[in-house]
Amino acid sequence: MKLELRGITKRFGSLVANDHIDLVVQPGEIHSLLGENGAGKSTLMNVLYGLYQADEGVILLDDRVQNFRGPGDAMRAGIGMVHQHFMLIPVFTVAENVMLGHESTRAGGLLDLESARERVREISARFGFDVDPDAVVEDLPVGVQQRVEIIKALSRDAKVLVFDEPTAVLTPQETDELMGIMRQLKESGASIVFITHKLREVREVADRITVIRLGKVVGEALPTASNAELASMMVGRAVELTVHKDAPKLGDPALVVEGLRVIDAFGQIVVNDVSFEVRAGEVLAVAGVQGNGQTELTEALVGLQPQVRGSIRLNGEELVGKSVRHILGEGVGFVPEDRNEDGLVSAFTIAENLMLDRSDGPPFVRAGNLQKRTLEAFAKEKFTEFDVRAPGIDAPVGSLSGGNQQKVVLARELSRDLSLLVAAQPTRGVDVGSIEFIHKRIVETRDAGIPVVVVSTELDEVTALADRIMVMYRGRIIGIVPGNTPRDVLGLMMAGVTPESEGAAA
Repeated sequence: MKLELRGITKRFGSLVANDHIDLVVQPGEIHSLLGENGAGKSTLMNVLYGLYQADEGVILLDDRVQNFRGPGDAMRAGIGMVHQHFMLIPVFTVAENVMLGHESTRAGGLLDLESARERVREISARFGFDVDPDAVVEDLPVGVQQRVEIIKALSRDAKVLVFDEPTAVLTPQETDELMGIMRQLKESGASIVFITHKLREVREVADRITVIRLGKVVGEALPTASNAELASMMVGRAVELTVHKDAPKLGDPALVVEGLRVIDAFGQIVVNDVSFEVRAGEVLAVAGVQGNGQTELTEALVGLQPQVRGSIRLNGEELVGKSVRHILGEGVGFVPEDRNEDGLVSAFTIAENLMLDRSDGPPFVRAGNLQKRTLEAFAKEKFTEFDVRAPGIDAPVGSLSGGNQQKVVLARELSRDLSLLVAAQPTRGVDVGSIEFIHKRIVETRDAGIPVVVVSTELDEVTALADRIMVMYRGRIIGIVPGNTPRDVLGLMMAGVTPESEGAAA
């Protein structure tokens, strides 16, 4: 089925999320929609799927104009979407999830679950999915859950499949399997729209690439285009994609963690008997699929987790049981994974956000009075140093782009005398140009002799920054390996395979 979007425009108040976008996807083609977070990719696909109504423009399927009033209309027309965050009921079986919303009945008004089971078996056999229709979804690995989402779409005779950032929660091996599935779907005649911001993946699987920036199509490319060319189209300028760093000048162990356990609000052990150390002048990168204890580990390091057992020593001082304010006062810089929730106050100005964790004393507060001139001078200096793109230091931080918000967080955390930097997902939702800047500052921090812990689900980022890599799986450390460990070994470790069995160096 041929998909065509003509002049699609979508506004939210004064914000133009999609600005007269044209896109054509041919039958049997994988067409990648490439752009940074906030570029308007998902908004465009939500218009296609009927979740949003376009303010201008038309959608055509096989040259026929469509008017979708909701996802039901889109699905009936042959459009299926595989969402980044799966739309599955965890306690239902695969077959129950597949028939949900499209229930059929047999004599006596009972659900015809057997026909759903048979549909799952038929699609699984056709594409080699190996999915049990009676398996409970919450018991399935993430990669298999994604296959269930694909089966759902195919069971409704989808001819156009939209994959919205589908690799965000997958291991490298699961990503490779997904690429194979997409090629199979293409060979069966399906039209595929692949939404991503990952250059490696788009060049591997796409037939054609459309790049959008700030809601507009800025160009098309073939997968033979280089990473540098694609990145330049995404950002609008030349970007240095390689992280340059010298061999580390290692000092003594500065952060020593022993037997760490973190128990969540439901009484579950989410970090289980974790021990490691980070030396001065070293970047230890923590890798793993999201949800394997990395978040709770970083929060424990800065005192944000209430139920912590074991020991966390920084330069000989025990931090377990100490308040967040005390830990920050000891020189711990913290870049949280959710800057909007934990790193910034959106209604505050840039200047006010730059003093958030130093509002109780000098240099910004004396005798209970805010030192406005001191804060203004400091804010202007960091505004320039970190290249924050905004009207000025009095702009509300909530009005900034994701990359500029992250620069404000980094400017605040790196402007103190640090004894440790903990950076969780430091480039999440950040454009390629800002990623370049952030990586450079992290390396500079390491080169200043400060221990750095970086947590990232982006394997390219992990391998670019790490001197050593610690892989977590279900709350435990699977292994700690050198920074140059091959991606395939790291991917197996992320799936729970110990490095010893793969011959990786410890």
